[in-house]
Amino acid sequence: MKAKTNAPVSPVVSEERDLDVEQKLTSLYALQSVDSAIDNIRTLRGELPLEVQDLEDDISGYTSKMEKLHAEIQEINQDISDRKHAIADIKAQVKKYEKQLKEVKNSREYDNLNKEIEFQTLESQLHEKRIREAGSLLEKKNADLEKIESARAERQKDLDLKKSELDEIVAETEKDEKALMKKSELYQSRIEPRWLHIYTRIRENARNGLAVVCVDRDACGGCFSKIPPQRQIDIRTHKKMITCEYCGRFLVDESIKEKAQEYMEKDNG
Repeated sequence: MKAKTNAPVSPVVSEERDLDVEQKLTSLYALQSVDSAIDNIRTLRGELPLEVQDLEDDISGYTSKMEKLHAEIQEINQDISDRKHAIADIKAQVKKYEKQLKEVKNSREYDNLNKEIEFQTLESQLHEKRIREAGSLLEKKNADLEKIESARAERQKDLDLKKSELDEIVAETEKDEKALMKKSELYQSRIEPRWLHIYTRIRENARNGLAVVCVDRDACGGCFSKIPPQRQIDIRTHKKMITCEYCGRFLVDESIKEKAQEYMEKDNG
């Protein structure tokens, strides 16, 4: 939940028939009770969903690195293979030139063949040098790949463990959560859109997701700010929809809490 600001909030006040206000407050408190129960279930999961997501992101990152290294290793191996084939072709060509040397009829031809043999030999040596360099690079890439594979395997073990813990908690609470979610949707459908919008906005910004609270010891049950006596009378008479002037939460008295419980029991029945 977002941190609650301490700036004063203008109280939401509506002059409506007593019964209408009472019904609205009862519905809002019932919705809050159900939503709080859903919050409690999700709290049981703690940071596990976030930990699972972080581990999945880590594994995805390692997988990308591994794919890149595999591609680089394949490219190096292909380069080594191409150079080995080039060396083999050079050796065959040199043998051909050496054979021709025995058949030359003049010194010019002889010199040209020797220069070609020398050039091809240098080319072969350059390929061999590049192969050695590629071999060293290949060893490094394979070592890097091994480290990343090991790290990924460790992350996968952690992920499997965290997922198992999360799945166990979800299995234990999924049925209850689905039932509560269904009830929350039902209660939301019974509340006027403007009040539901205000409730949702307050809940998103309020500590612990509380948008509707009881007056407790002459104070707001959300931010614990003192409530003036006249405001408490207004809350008890249910003539107005009132929110705390400090935190913005809807304020109700114990009788609304009791009516909400009866309202919910009736739905359960």
